[in-house]
Amino acid sequence: MQDFVHLHVHTQYSILDGQASVVRLVDKAIADGMKGIAVTDHGNMMAIKEFYNYVNKVNKGKADEEKFKPIIGCEVYVAERRLFNRELKEDMRGHHLVLLAKNKQGYHNLIKIVSKGWSEGYYYTPRTDKVELEKYKDGLIVCSACLGGEIPQLIRQGKLQEAEESVNWFKSIFGEDYYLELQLHKATVEHANHEVYGIQLDVNKHIVELSKKCGVKLVCTNDVHFVDEENAEAHDRLICLSTGKDLDDPKRMLYSKQEWMKTKEEMNAIFGDIPESLSNTVEVCDKVEFYSIDNAPIMPNFAIPEEFGTEEGYRQKFTHQDLFDEFTRDEKGNVVLSQEDAEKKIKKLGGYDKLYRIKLEGDYLRKLTYDGAKKCYPEPFSQELTDRIDFELHIMKTMGFPGYFLIVQDFIRAAREQLGVAVGPGRGSAAGSVVAYCLEITRVDPIKYDLLFERFLNPDRISLPDIDVDFDDDGRGEVLKWVTEKYGQEKVAHIITYGTMATKLAIKDVARVQKVPLETSNRLCKAIPDRLPDGKKMNLPNAIAAVPELREAEASPDPLLRDTIRFAKMLEGNVRNTGVHACGTIICRDDITDHVPISIAEDKETGEKLLVTQYEGSVIEETGLIKMDFLGLKTLSVINEALENIKQSLGEEVNIDKIPIDDELTYSLYCKGNTIGTFQFESPGMQKYLRELQPSTFEDLIAMNALYRPGPMDYIPDFIQRKHNPELVKYDLPCMEKYLKDTYGITVYQEQVMLLSRLLANFTRGESDTLRKAMGKKLKEKLDELKPKFIKGGQSNGHPAETLEKIWADWEKFASYAFNKSHATCYSWVAYQTAYLKAHYPSQYMAGALSRNLSNITEITKLMQECTAMGIKVLGPDVNESRRKFSVNKHGHIRFGLCAVKGVGENAVQSIIDEREANGPFTSIFDFVERVNLTACNRKNLECLALSGAFDELAGGIEREQYMGTNSKGEQFLEALVKYGNRFQMDKNMSQMSLFGDEEMAEIPHPEVPEGGNWSSLERLNRERELVGIYLSAHPLDEYALILNEFCNTKAEEFANIDNLKNRKVTFGGIVSEAPRTGQTKRGNPFGIVKIEDFSGTAEFPFFGDDWIQKSSYFVPGTFLYLTGSCQPKRWKPEEIEFAINSIQLLADVKEQIVKSITITFEVMSFTQEIYEYIADYVVQHPGNCKLQFNIKDAENGFSLELVSRKNGITVEQEFIDYIKSLPNIEYKLN
Repeated sequence: MQDFVHLHVHTQYSILDGQASVVRLVDKAIADGMKGIAVTDHGNMMAIKEFYNYVNKVNKGKADEEKFKPIIGCEVYVAERRLFNRELKEDMRGHHLVLLAKNKQGYHNLIKIVSKGWSEGYYYTPRTDKVELEKYKDGLIVCSACLGGEIPQLIRQGKLQEAEESVNWFKSIFGEDYYLELQLHKATVEHANHEVYGIQLDVNKHIVELSKKCGVKLVCTNDVHFVDEENAEAHDRLICLSTGKDLDDPKRMLYSKQEWMKTKEEMNAIFGDIPESLSNTVEVCDKVEFYSIDNAPIMPNFAIPEEFGTEEGYRQKFTHQDLFDEFTRDEKGNVVLSQEDAEKKIKKLGGYDKLYRIKLEGDYLRKLTYDGAKKCYPEPFSQELTDRIDFELHIMKTMGFPGYFLIVQDFIRAAREQLGVAVGPGRGSAAGSVVAYCLEITRVDPIKYDLLFERFLNPDRISLPDIDVDFDDDGRGEVLKWVTEKYGQEKVAHIITYGTMATKLAIKDVARVQKVPLETSNRLCKAIPDRLPDGKKMNLPNAIAAVPELREAEASPDPLLRDTIRFAKMLEGNVRNTGVHACGTIICRDDITDHVPISIAEDKETGEKLLVTQYEGSVIEETGLIKMDFLGLKTLSVINEALENIKQSLGEEVNIDKIPIDDELTYSLYCKGNTIGTFQFESPGMQKYLRELQPSTFEDLIAMNALYRPGPMDYIPDFIQRKHNPELVKYDLPCMEKYLKDTYGITVYQEQVMLLSRLLANFTRGESDTLRKAMGKKLKEKLDELKPKFIKGGQSNGHPAETLEKIWADWEKFASYAFNKSHATCYSWVAYQTAYLKAHYPSQYMAGALSRNLSNITEITKLMQECTAMGIKVLGPDVNESRRKFSVNKHGHIRFGLCAVKGVGENAVQSIIDEREANGPFTSIFDFVERVNLTACNRKNLECLALSGAFDELAGGIEREQYMGTNSKGEQFLEALVKYGNRFQMDKNMSQMSLFGDEEMAEIPHPEVPEGGNWSSLERLNRERELVGIYLSAHPLDEYALILNEFCNTKAEEFANIDNLKNRKVTFGGIVSEAPRTGQTKRGNPFGIVKIEDFSGTAEFPFFGDDWIQKSSYFVPGTFLYLTGSCQPKRWKPEEIEFAINSIQLLADVKEQIVKSITITFEVMSFTQEIYEYIADYVVQHPGNCKLQFNIKDAENGFSLELVSRKNGITVEQEFIDYIKSLPNIEYKLN
């Protein structure tokens, strides 16, 4: 039997075409005794890094002769003309060709060919051409590929002479490294491609002849697309997904189902009559060298001013010995490495040639750091500060990363100073760096808050530095554009992401192509829990083991159901699509395609073409490329909007980075829990804890930010008790107070564990970070190694072993929950800024928050309710007050932005604002059309403005419906207005252009205003909502607010998670928001799906059969309903919950009947004359049948008195309840 190696293999990265995982391919090849395999995905190299890494892993510890060889390749598409031609039909196609990298040069050339195929040659597929092949030929082995290759295509067309010429061309370019490829797939099952075998037999005959005639060797391949024969049917379903076909489509694409990774024995059985085609595959494998595709960090060059220094100057100034001493000793000049380790370090950094550049950058970084320190710290600097700065700078330099920090500070400086982009105070562990603080990369003092540099960077950490930077949403793209222009488009790229078939998606996909009923696939998916018991990994096999319904489906007698589970298990985890990392960006010293392959993607916002690496973020750094995260943080945009609102409405300039950290009003807001709309602290649970905690220091906020998450949340009650009762605060050792005082004796942060391990047991910086990681990730072996060192070190400092054991046990219990204090501090500072703005500039801040949430109706509703609670009115759009976005008027109320009105474009809005600012407010609708540019602000814009209420406050009292009405002349008023405005402006222009300049304008009569229309308030509000997205001037349910708020226990938004309502007796009210969707079930029974809306949102309720027939009359759009019932398991599907409605009533009827009495309870000293007068006036103005009662208490004298108003009943409205709620020490009870 001939030895054999697979040279044509597709992994799952041949997206929706290959179904083979890299790991299974390699494992099978090794188990079969193969020397290696090639990976040759269609047009991309996305699998290569995973392939290379896994082979390295399995080769670890093996002798060279036993190592498995990873052959890096790609099946490219070769354009018939040039790669940039896109005019002709044949340009859409590309002949297949297999390229294999023989050595590192070949790998780099393969990258170039594949990358240019995407960046320059993409036309339906990424294409190269023969010019490119010749240009990048060195180090490549070439195989003629499958039936889609140029040679087989010419043979099939009968162009044998052209086929021979083509073979000779390839041979002239690639010589002995060009091979002709044979494939043979004889289908053995019914639903497969049986035609391809005959074609292959004929093509192979001619290929063998060409081989002999042209002197080109043969290789046989199997064009692998899946691992084992049993995967053929799963692969078949994948092809259905790829082509958008159903499994039973007779015209769909079929493979032969022979394309699995066949063993050497199976390949010998097929090609045994051409033994050299088998042995030549091994020859190819032997030609391929072992080489690394990884690199040391490839740091981009930062342009350093020549007056500071140059590399050439440094070469003259410093010797190799100077560099050796500087880079192998600690920051104080002490020798800390052996000669051998020191030499290894120099080599790892790139040798002495590279060290000159690193030293130059390190020295310049030092200058910038100390310049910045003068702005951050008082002079003269303390010894602690200079020691910290020198230590950090030394670590950055000796790890080779000063250039990284120079680049980061440079684009952050440009963002702030050149582009006007808001930059966050930092995030993640980078905030632990004093150097970053001095460079203004971060804005939080790490020394003040005990933040640690080694949490971010230390020599024991394998990973590169990773600084994540927050920019405001609008400015992030501007910063990326600036970086791209500065460093060059070819040197900046985004990072690819891979979307895989998750558990539920695999079931849905297979079910769809197999035509499994939608309700069946939905039921299977719904049976899969969000989390599996015992923390097991979520996958289909584990879900089947945990869920009886899935086990039943797997063993079902129904083959359709059984196959759905079977093939979903095989396809789960397969790559389904690619995307672009939300924030990861690569900045390279060289053209990125000198190091890794790239593809292209479209920017969703701008439509621009983006370069994207084909290796994903978790492995990209191994190739030496430096990743930086540019994130958009909406909260920074909210702050920006608020600051602009403050400037416009009050004329004040607020420097948000300089606000006092001990502001009394801000802490009062936190103590009251009035945090809706602020960052990080607005959830109901957090509000509750804030009211209990009564935070008084910034450290309290940092701690709450760190504790409020699953796990450590359990410690919050203890934390609160200790703050209010110092006697509860105890320390295992007195010296621990130094680092635990701010958190009342509780270990909240990872940094506390690190600092205490140094204090108690003399751990080094690196050891303390290792301890943090080991505890956080529960690395038992590493913990077992560190514990004796901790006990021994603690004892040497005089601490009892028993106490040290307790401390260690406490850490092990909590440290996995402990949070990164650096991140908590940075985000608490952003949160504090939002709270400060809300406390001091409430209208301006809430306007900013509203502007940034326009597309989120749930958030908008919540923010508007908060405005109401704060006594801030949110007014509709108005052409005399509104700006582009939400703004604040002179009365302190919020105005809706004109740009937020649907159908009114930016140009129209700008023309309105420009005219208003130039010539004053508009006095009437006629004045408006006389002055505004009616080309920019056209008839459609006017209609949208009118219906949204933007003209409501103009003189003349014209109502919205009148704009749509017709006057006595038969003219629609809006049309007449536009004609009038155009004629007025034209006559005015003619008058101004008169030769003598004294021609007077003829008076043009105003268009006749139609009589008032008869729109209902509901119709008017609905049209308003169509244009502004929400009910703004009023809400149809306002009349029933009391019922919904006091007598309904469930909101519409809660039905979205109906499982949480199981067994709840529900009362719910709202308005039927649109006509029901109706139809018939498969059995012919009627059904209807009804949408009912309340203040929180919309809920959908299905009704079937008799239930629908009996209740459908209630569901007329605009009807106000009150529903009672219960959320319970469905009768035939107990795993699903439904809202079973017992009764439906009209809200108007309920309102008259439900409120029978109101009792107001108050302390006698709390009842003022003002309260008395309000209640007395209300009783007179709102008579009704509700009994009014008072419960008066006098705690000081120990008595209470109950009074009933016998003569006067009242009608209780929401405004009365809101008034009572606003009064301190006064309570109410209905019924």
